[in-house]
Amino acid sequence: MISPLRVRRVLGDRPFAEVGRPVLAVPDEKRGLTAVAGECAFAGRATVGVYGTGDLRCRAVLHSPFPVQALAFHPTAPLLAVGTGQYDGGYFFEGELLLLDWETGVAGSLVEHDFGRQVLGLAWLDEQTLQVLMAPPDDGEDDLAAQAEGHIAVVRRPDWRAVAPRSLTGADLAGPRVPAPRPDGRVDAERALSALSPNWEARGHVLSVEERPDGAVLATIARAEDDPEPPVPTGLTDGLLIRHRTTPYRDRHDRLRIRHGSRNYANVTRRSRRERKQHWLAVRSPVGAGVRHLFPFSWEPGEVHYPGPGVETADGDLVHAGTVHHGHGLQPGGSFVVRRAAADGAPRWVFRTDHVATDLDMAADTAYVAYRDGELLALDLHSGAVRRRDRPAVAGVPVVPTALTATADGRLLVGTADGRVLDCATT
Repeated sequence: MISPLRVRRVLGDRPFAEVGRPVLAVPDEKRGLTAVAGECAFAGRATVGVYGTGDLRCRAVLHSPFPVQALAFHPTAPLLAVGTGQYDGGYFFEGELLLLDWETGVAGSLVEHDFGRQVLGLAWLDEQTLQVLMAPPDDGEDDLAAQAEGHIAVVRRPDWRAVAPRSLTGADLAGPRVPAPRPDGRVDAERALSALSPNWEARGHVLSVEERPDGAVLATIARAEDDPEPPVPTGLTDGLLIRHRTTPYRDRHDRLRIRHGSRNYANVTRRSRRERKQHWLAVRSPVGAGVRHLFPFSWEPGEVHYPGPGVETADGDLVHAGTVHHGHGLQPGGSFVVRRAAADGAPRWVFRTDHVATDLDMAADTAYVAYRDGELLALDLHSGAVRRRDRPAVAGVPVVPTALTATADGRLLVGTADGRVLDCATT
């Protein structure tokens, strides 16, 4: 085993970094707290953070696959009710009612129904009573009214800290139909954060990170199309340079980046004799000479593999990540890292897991792999065995690694989903 990853410094840090672009902010003046929800960004997840209004320290973080619509602090317990959801575009209003214990960081989803409910509003009437405003379960035969109306329910529990996950039934959430406007809280949220700190900044996830010869660190950060783009990298006082690039937040299966490559690698598709499309690793020759196909990305008959980031080893082998296509989405064991022989692509070893790899790099005899669930693995470059598992955190709050670069002096630069860079020691 190699030494645990140690964060030496955090570059590009700022207040409210965890939530990105804010969409909703709700204060708890009695306890000196503010809950902030950010938009769905990296990997389609929305983020909620609970912060102290005095020191701006992040107390807890929660992630949701749905946009956040409502926040409400419990009057006495260390609980935050979080309402999420959206219209699925065809019939249902899906979402969750989440309860976050901001002391422990533990959160649970409370609605029993398979599709949940889109929660539009929340209000604690007293310590035992929560008022919930929800969109209709579906648009039925009147989609226009469903977009402007909802149901209001009053749910009582003697101790909300003891409420079991998925325990709120349809009977608990039954209530009269009422007008339910969908206000946009973005402007008010940005105003609230600016009042708490002039130094906060909404920032996308890190696409790539590198160290320059002068010691400065350059991070390329995803930028929304409607954001102003600086013409040159912007420098921060801690030595981080930021370059913005417009890019979709979704994964791009056609992305292919082979680091330390001796050739110009490309991801191309070609059809087999049965007219089945396959992804192939190829080499782009000089201009006008075309593309030379090396081998298919999939080494398993019947599987379709989507390529991810990779590296070329000193002896010409390729170590790359990828996923196995499935009609119902990523399946258990459907994400992999593989070392393949340079001559014919035969796998020397395969490591499988359940989450998509966001980036990969190597140093000496170790391959470093970052994953969307927040894990960072060190794999033995010769056998694929796990040498170390880490979950990077800043001030005790986990972050999601989205970009990696191993430096020549044994450090690891880790770009995160919230636009920061961790300078880590690996020895």
